[in-house]
Amino acid sequence: MPTLIEITDASDPRLADYTRLRETQLRHAVEAEHGLFIAEGVKIIERALAAGCRPRSLMLAPRWWEGLRPLVEGLDVPVHMVSERLAEEVTGFHVHRGALGSFARPEPLPLESVLGLRRLVVVEDLVDHTNLGAIIRNAAGLGWDGVVLSSRSADPLYRRSIKTAMGTVFDLPWVRLTEDADLAALKDAGFTLVALALRADAVSLEEAATRLAGEKVAILLGTEGSGLSDGWLELSDVVVRIPMARGVDSLNVASASAIACHALA
Repeated sequence: MPTLIEITDASDPRLADYTRLRETQLRHAVEAEHGLFIAEGVKIIERALAAGCRPRSLMLAPRWWEGLRPLVEGLDVPVHMVSERLAEEVTGFHVHRGALGSFARPEPLPLESVLGLRRLVVVEDLVDHTNLGAIIRNAAGLGWDGVVLSSRSADPLYRRSIKTAMGTVFDLPWVRLTEDADLAALKDAGFTLVALALRADAVSLEEAATRLAGEKVAILLGTEGSGLSDGWLELSDVVVRIPMARGVDSLNVASASAIACHALA
């Protein structure tokens, strides 16, 4: 059964998992050292629990307890009850969804675990957590099977990524390449690599969808600034481009991922 613990001191060591959540570099160090991630909001905590993630603790204002009680009744987990003012003091921001959960990070999946799937979204060196979370949500919502990250891409289990993905990061398989050369393993597994890029030889999404019907497809998405690297473009089998108007050359990478996932699904 959960243990309810009222805490009134922001320096209480039992709240260490939740300190200074807006300081990205600090949080990366803390979460890596302790093997944890933070879920924000009742819905996302619910999705983490449903996916089998193991809770270390919860921190919430008393008014959120009744909504969370059915989810954790059978679990041996400390529930730290705090005022909303204290939660803001600990985390560094207003926790407007009222509840936070600290969970043990699951073991990372190997690349081999997604090679038998048919539709993958592959991102190269994407460092914005909000964009990454949106791409994962788009892939999940539009029926794609998994996400592959380059070694330098952002963390899908960082709080902002999870929040933007609306917890779909717990349901959609994702893996990280140990080195960018592993991209060739997707080709070896039968995937057609479809690069989204601004190139003169790029074909339309409609043409690509017709050409690739029935094939295993991996969409390649590049960084927010410079796009895909030359190395990844050289490995790609098809380059596609979203037609633009009014002098706009491209869309935000998360928006582009939604259009490409829809067109090539």
